Amino acid sequence: MKLSICLINFYILLFIAMMLFFNSIIFIFNDLVIFIEWEILSFNSNSIVMTILLDWMSLLFMSFVLFISSLVIYYSEGYMSGDYNINRFILLVLLFVLSMMFLIISPNLISILLGWDGLGLVSYCLVIYYQNVKSYNAGMITALSNRIGDVALLMAIAWMLNYGSWNYIFYLECMKNCFEMQVICLMVILAGMTKSAQIPFSSWLPAAMAAPTPVSALVHSSTLVTAGVYLLIRFNVLLENTWIGQFMLLIGCLTMFMAGLGANFEFDLKKIIALSTLSQLGLMMSILSMGFPVLAYFHLLTHALFKALLFMCAGAIIHNMMNSQDIRFMGNLVTQMPLTISCMHIANLALCGAPFLAGFYSKDLILEIVSLSNLNVLIFMLYFISTGLTVCYSLRLIYYSMVGFINTSSLNPLSDEEFFMLKGMLGLLFFAVFGGSMLSWLIFPSPVMICLPLNLKMLALVVSLFGGWLGLEMSKFKLMWSCYSLNFYKYITFFGSMWFMPILSTKFVSFLFLKMGYLMIKTMDHGWSEMFGGQGMFMFMKNKSVLNQFIQMNNLKIYWLSMVLWMMIILFIMMF
Repeated sequence: MKLSICLINFYILLFIAMMLFFNSIIFIFNDLVIFIEWEILSFNSNSIVMTILLDWMSLLFMSFVLFISSLVIYYSEGYMSGDYNINRFILLVLLFVLSMMFLIISPNLISILLGWDGLGLVSYCLVIYYQNVKSYNAGMITALSNRIGDVALLMAIAWMLNYGSWNYIFYLECMKNCFEMQVICLMVILAGMTKSAQIPFSSWLPAAMAAPTPVSALVHSSTLVTAGVYLLIRFNVLLENTWIGQFMLLIGCLTMFMAGLGANFEFDLKKIIALSTLSQLGLMMSILSMGFPVLAYFHLLTHALFKALLFMCAGAIIHNMMNSQDIRFMGNLVTQMPLTISCMHIANLALCGAPFLAGFYSKDLILEIVSLSNLNVLIFMLYFISTGLTVCYSLRLIYYSMVGFINTSSLNPLSDEEFFMLKGMLGLLFFAVFGGSMLSWLIFPSPVMICLPLNLKMLALVVSLFGGWLGLEMSKFKLMWSCYSLNFYKYITFFGSMWFMPILSTKFVSFLFLKMGYLMIKTMDHGWSEMFGGQGMFMFMKNKSVLNQFIQMNNLKIYWLSMVLWMMIILFIMMF
């Protein structure tokens, strides 16, 4: 059997993922932490040391990243089969995964920066993979938004020069109590906010959908966007009972609410799923800010499983729809591609937190912790309204594309049985169903039982059912047409465009500077400086040389005129 680059990498990554997973189980049960210092280079009294932190958290996360990456690469064998440069694509994906590995195992800000910048650079290369203007613009906003976080991390590294080591893990308790060291904390939080696309850096995440779908599955499940959350989980000590934690709680809840609201007015299949990722990232950030890092980590892992599956199913649908992504031109796909749509339903229900699927175990636990905590009404309402909105846009997507009338003119139903894509999806399907229960048994040492009044216990279910009904209503064309009429146009535009954040991130940032530069060029370079500078001097000298040339043309009239002029001057001098 001839093995392609995709299959070779699939087997290698899957084997490493299994090894890491079994090791993480050993680390959990024995409560082990291994801290390795590898001296790469020693010169006189200087030494370059690479530090590696291996604990249950890093090993488990690495196993998940590698497992999802292996299935995504397997899926790419089918999805990218028509691409002449598939080897380059697979190498870029592997470089992406390697950068994530560096970030996960590093307790040192310098080696974190290596993985952090690697993610930023390779994500740019992958977003502009389809070389057109839209991809280029999306790549630029992705790279430049993440650059803010890179600079923040560099400033944190510079500030840590005061303290003798870049191993932040030694200084976490000091940072909590020392006011000066909170600068490092703020810089790291800024870096985490940019990478995980929290408000006001959210606009790059839907734009990054210009990348190929296998990349989107990888980015939105376990690599790029989760890097910020993972970094803040490592720095969780700094968020507990501080004003920074309260600020991050508000930002996380607003991001969750904004993304859920925006997804209900979106018609691009991949952008709806991207906004659902943004909503879940807000949920992770907010529960982390409340002082529950293990719970945030638990949701991070369960979310990775069903979100990768959701993107793979979306990719198969786009493949079948001849590269159309508009959900208005889908419909009754369940009869055309039953296996793909079944996988997508399960992933969607896991996203909504349907009982006993992967998302339920983490999401329901988070909502019950929120009900139990001492929070104000705003945060409490944002949590539960955002949960309702998640069910709303998920069921709206199902009603639009999966059931109803066939609303498409171009469908290729034969590719539903595309071998590699289906196998890749079915590999994740098992974990999207059983992954949540498996992880909850592993991570939590004893079963979690939260005792709440009946109305609070049922609140998540009631909100979800109400959201589902609202999603059904929103999928009706009559209602949507009346919403998109001129009466409501301003509100729909505001809610559907992520509160104008893409405009604020692009035109608002660049327009004033470009306008100022244009005016400066117009007034200075092409204006007064031209008049009094090079062009003005050139015209003056040219005119004078033309006059001089005219005088020296041996014209008799000029000689007589000059003689009369000289005589007049001499007489004038003699008179005075």
